[in-house]
Amino acid sequence: MSIPIKLYTATAPGNVSFNLLHAKCGSRIKQQTFCPVDNEVVERSGLVKGYEFAKDQYVRVTDEELKALEGEASKMIDILEFVPLAQVDPVYFEKAYYLGADKGGEKPYRLLADAMAQAEQVAVAKFVMRGKESLVLIRAAQHGLLLHTMFFADEVRSFADVDKGQSANVREGELELALQLIRGLARDEFKAEQYKDDYRGRVMDMLERKIEGREIIPAPAPAERPRVIDLMDALKASLAKRGLPESAATAKKPPSKAATGAAPKVAAKAVAKRASGGRK
Repeated sequence: MSIPIKLYTATAPGNVSFNLLHAKCGSRIKQQTFCPVDNEVVERSGLVKGYEFAKDQYVRVTDEELKALEGEASKMIDILEFVPLAQVDPVYFEKAYYLGADKGGEKPYRLLADAMAQAEQVAVAKFVMRGKESLVLIRAAQHGLLLHTMFFADEVRSFADVDKGQSANVREGELELALQLIRGLARDEFKAEQYKDDYRGRVMDMLERKIEGREIIPAPAPAERPRVIDLMDALKASLAKRGLPESAATAKKPPSKAATGAAPKVAAKAVAKRASGGRK
């Protein structure tokens, strides 16, 4: 099955960008590439790529050599397998894109999206983008299809050397109090729109006042948080603050949604055509 599609950027980071200015005159500075050995500014035409294989030792690589190693240009997204979404750790997710149906692809697009949603499966695929082979995941969402570029396994660092508190001595009743706190704050669904970037809002408000020449009123310093000495006392205090009893909660744990059915044996390909204003 071949599905003509278009690729659209799904996210836009909301960071506030600043430029560096000369404090003396207020003009924007110009960054230059400087060689400390020859004590001179190097133009872009005089730069080459180098890979450091040992301390201060480099092997040079040309753009032509790298170009020759790129994957064959392809507009095909080759679906390799279908798996339950719960089996894919979010640590592998990199960027998100919307997939839209291109001309002539409306029906197969709709069939794939509906079938994946009903089967509760996501597609693992490979895609050559800008000469680099990418691992991607396609999932049904919001009555359409989303594509997530993913990290390969060797790009994700091991968690084995991280201290996960396994040597901690958990006292009797502490786990139940922690569970009660979680149940008291549990909700049936995640609503992203209720969360705002308060820091970005304060920055933009300050910038607006500066632009308008208004007085800048500094935000009050946050109250110093007390140092937590005892986990049991901290949990009890948190429960009391929310009006929850200290006794064990009677709320039942919500049933987990198990994936149903085996992964269908489907060989599918989707033709990705970049839309105007697509991936940058």
